[in-house]
Amino acid sequence: MTEPGQSPENPWPVRAVATRVAKWIDRLGAVWVEGQLTELKVRPDSKTVFMVLRDPAADMSLTLTCPRDLVRNAPVRLTEGTQVIICGKPNFYTGRGSFSLRVNEIRAVGIGELLARIDRLRRLLDAEGLFDPRLKRPIPFLPNTIGLITGRASAAEHDVTTVATGRWPAVRFAIRNTIVQGPNAVPQIVEALATLDGDPAVDVIVLARGGGSVEDLLPFSDETLCRAISACRTPVVSAIGHEPDNPLCDLVADLRAATPTDAAKRIVPDAAAEQALVTDQRRRSARALRNWVHREQHHLDQLRSRPVLALPLASLAAREDEIQRARATTQRDITRLISAERETIGHLSARLTTLGPAATLARGYAVVQTVPTSGSPAVLRSVADAPRGTQLRVRVSDGVVVAVSEGPEKSTAEGSE
Repeated sequence: MTEPGQSPENPWPVRAVATRVAKWIDRLGAVWVEGQLTELKVRPDSKTVFMVLRDPAADMSLTLTCPRDLVRNAPVRLTEGTQVIICGKPNFYTGRGSFSLRVNEIRAVGIGELLARIDRLRRLLDAEGLFDPRLKRPIPFLPNTIGLITGRASAAEHDVTTVATGRWPAVRFAIRNTIVQGPNAVPQIVEALATLDGDPAVDVIVLARGGGSVEDLLPFSDETLCRAISACRTPVVSAIGHEPDNPLCDLVADLRAATPTDAAKRIVPDAAAEQALVTDQRRRSARALRNWVHREQHHLDQLRSRPVLALPLASLAAREDEIQRARATTQRDITRLISAERETIGHLSARLTTLGPAATLARGYAVVQTVPTSGSPAVLRSVADAPRGTQLRVRVSDGVVVAVSEGPEKSTAEGSE
């Protein structure tokens, strides 16, 4: 036999389960819980007030019940969006099978505590790099379509659209109206942000709201919204409140504007100012071009006025006389050199003629050669080489004489003996 409730053959009745659950929950005792009121139902004929307490950082909530007098005597006026700390005892109502907290004390979250929590979140996001200026995306010079997230028929919407249209009449808007304060503001703003970020026609997203108290601006310091802004691929401009207001979304956004009007001025160029700038640039460019042309023309005039360009053949004419004189001098020098060399050659030729064999023969000298029976004639150099009967060949200036040697001539001394 199985234990009750452990098999389909032996189930527990509903009352048994509900009673056991109620006993377990009753053991929890009183707890302190912090959250944001999202619903507040006060029935005229009931002494019990029903409320819903939501966790701003997560999509979770609890049902609360409390006496009407406790709500009436609360330290702050309880409305939807009020941040409170409550002390209550968990209860499980067996008749309806519902869970709730029976509240016996309500305390308001002070401004100092809210600012301290925002500061702790700021340090956390800063440590994660969500405020890093290097991650900021540039705002386009002239956005095609501006995504605008703001309250319905709000002054912020009017300021952004009016100022932007006045500066650039062709600008277009994709407007998403959401609530901008209270417990439901963050989910609606995050949803609108995701919708505009997914639209390829939207070039920049503006998150705009007028000024308000610290409690009114709490949604714009919500961690979920800050991380959604950081995750956007489209540049986001934060235009929350006025100059003293500084929610955390201002630090995460790619551009912070002091007011919605300032946001419109910073993301949309002024058509009149841009036209004036273009006109001024054209005027300055034309003046600069004219000045450049004048400078270059003056430079060309100076170059053309120089003698080398004004009379290009004058220098050639001046050089022509120099060339003629140089040619005449060169010809004279060459002629003188040739005459000197010719005279030198004549002297050398005369000396060569004087010293030559023909001149010697002309002066009465003769060249005597012996003519051997075989072989070539040889010059007679000694009387011993011409014994008696030797054939001789005598060359004189006008011819050759053949003779026969009679032998050496005897000296006078030998003849007298």
